[in-house]
Amino acid sequence: MRVLILGGTTEATKLCELIAPSNTSATLSLAGRTANPAPQSVPVRIGGFGGAEGLAAYLTQQKINVLIDASHPFAERISANAIAAAKLAEISLITLTRAPWTPVEGDHWIEADDLSAAALALGDEPRRVFLTSGRLGLAAFEAAPQHDYLIRTIDPPEALGLPRARIILDRGPFSESAERMLMSEEKIEILVTKNSGGAATYGKIAAARALGLPVVMIRPPPRQDGLTLHDPQEVIRFIEAHPARSGVDRGV
Repeated sequence: MRVLILGGTTEATKLCELIAPSNTSATLSLAGRTANPAPQSVPVRIGGFGGAEGLAAYLTQQKINVLIDASHPFAERISANAIAAAKLAEISLITLTRAPWTPVEGDHWIEADDLSAAALALGDEPRRVFLTSGRLGLAAFEAAPQHDYLIRTIDPPEALGLPRARIILDRGPFSESAERMLMSEEKIEILVTKNSGGAATYGKIAAARALGLPVVMIRPPPRQDGLTLHDPQEVIRFIEAHPARSGVDRGV
């Protein structure tokens, strides 16, 4: 069995750890957007494929049996290319994605469909904003320059058009207590984040709840086609239940 994992998430790393000691030959593909990716348990390929057709060609050339999309829940282009490439290569596609967070008692969420809607949801009056939606979408908040932003990203943004902003570079996981302390010290009035699910960054949601702060929550894009699983162990069970018959037969 040969699998290609489109990664960049905690779930992808966990899946690699589970696959490494097995008879499955796995390669992890990273887009290369993070300057210093964490070490992995399987061989890593860094860089794009040249769209869906390029990815399909790679799948065919490498005799991949199963494509696993374990990319970030908001990596829409990667997921769209995965769907198209799996169809072109005529192989199975598994989507490994986190179940999105759901509000609980005490949460005050303002849900938004995208980054532009999130910027609008901040309102006209200047506020102290904790912005944790990633460095690639910061331009959307240039439409709301009146706010005072604390921006947390893993890598520094290439350009920042916000006149009142400070950047902190950090990588999760983040505990609730640490997030609560940060928000209190920084006098945060509202949190903006993507509904990425998972435990690694849930601390900020719990901290906002404890502090009584509103959260602008950006909804995840819908996932389409293929089998969708939320647990790396489920992926392993699927692979074990559908062994490839040979290196040439790429069907499952």
